[in-house]
Amino acid sequence: MSEDLFGNLIPGPDTSTGGSLTHGDHANLPLAVRMRPRTIDEIVGQDHLLAPGSPLRRLAEGTGAMSVFLWGPPGVGKTTIAAVVSNQTNRRFVELSAVTAGVSQVRTQLDTAKRELARGRATVLFVDEVHRFNKAQQDVLLPAVENRLVTLIAATTENPSFSVIAPLLSRSLVLTLKPLTDQDLNRLVDRALSDERGLAGRFGLSDDARAAMLAMAGGDARRVLTYLEEAARSAEAIGADVIELATLEKSVDRAAVRYDADGDQHYDVISAFIKSVRGSDVDAALHWLARMLEAGEDPRFIARRLVISASEDIGMAAPGVLQTCVAAAQAVQLIGMPEARINLAQATIAAATAPKSNAVITAIDAAIADVRAGRIGQVPAHLRDAHYASAAGYGHGVGYQYSHDHPHGVAAQQYLPDELADRRYYLPSQHGNEAQIADRLAVLRELLGRV
Repeated sequence: MSEDLFGNLIPGPDTSTGGSLTHGDHANLPLAVRMRPRTIDEIVGQDHLLAPGSPLRRLAEGTGAMSVFLWGPPGVGKTTIAAVVSNQTNRRFVELSAVTAGVSQVRTQLDTAKRELARGRATVLFVDEVHRFNKAQQDVLLPAVENRLVTLIAATTENPSFSVIAPLLSRSLVLTLKPLTDQDLNRLVDRALSDERGLAGRFGLSDDARAAMLAMAGGDARRVLTYLEEAARSAEAIGADVIELATLEKSVDRAAVRYDADGDQHYDVISAFIKSVRGSDVDAALHWLARMLEAGEDPRFIARRLVISASEDIGMAAPGVLQTCVAAAQAVQLIGMPEARINLAQATIAAATAPKSNAVITAIDAAIADVRAGRIGQVPAHLRDAHYASAAGYGHGVGYQYSHDHPHGVAAQQYLPDELADRRYYLPSQHGNEAQIADRLAVLRELLGRV
């Protein structure tokens, strides 16, 4: 028998290989580790995954055997869930870190799990940062997961669809963990302030220091507890029993930005950012971007808004901006902060300095409005599917003109339903690339007989 980081006995030998739950028994544990939940009911957040009877709750309570991938940003509880399983289940618990474990170590653990299963002892295998496993390492896991030789809990900050082989993924559940809300973080802070494992009531926390701490944490439990721990040490050093904003700012070596990640400031600042991009004020856009980043805003949220703006506010006036913004969003996922600030800045500059047009969103919204209003009509007979033998007998495909057989690659025939034959949805502006599109569109509509 061995002890976990909370001093509880774990059945079976300690067979971890350098993961985050290993060597958690020394005297200088960080506050975030000391405050790690011991039971599933102590877990904060992720309510959508912890309902009674849910796969995650059954796994934590030791009654489930389905392998799971826990996907989410740092500090939202992936390792915590593994720690809870290690405390509550009577099964053998093994941890591997994908950073340090090789194929031979994986095979060794699976061989041991097979022997233990023959003796009636099931194994839970926790693999931290599983996206760092290469294909060969993942292939080794596949038979063990498929035959339930082990119950796999795999934690990853990257989308498993892109980082995990499909056969392994199809035999497991993917559970998406969400960033913690300010309400969740407040509960953690209150618990850490009062609990004997934490600060044991030795310090108070001012309202402005708390607000700044939550803003800088950006939904990351580990980060908010790290800030609290450092601020408490600073307060202790000056003999204070209340952690003030100035103490917090000094302890984390940065200014706390006035920003409410869940309230009006959150919506006001992102609104100012997008409106600055739309208004082509690149300096203002960069200011609001910096403000969000320094406040701990989720960079993926910023990237998503840029991708939307690239089509909503720029569109075909500068179509390459969408590619830039999508690339920036991918870069945020691949490299994370703080380096991703550069990619977001590049996308912001590209979007703010580009010519603007809202013709794309106007076009699709007008088309959707017609559909919702019931103006749909029938597919013209000559455009209907004609690949099967009896199609011609129904008139399907009869009279269809193949565009590539005509001058300019344009066949003058009706493509819209009869009820909508005269509708024009896309009305390009005269800005940037869209001015050339407007000229070409005029020619195309003339060739189609839609003038």
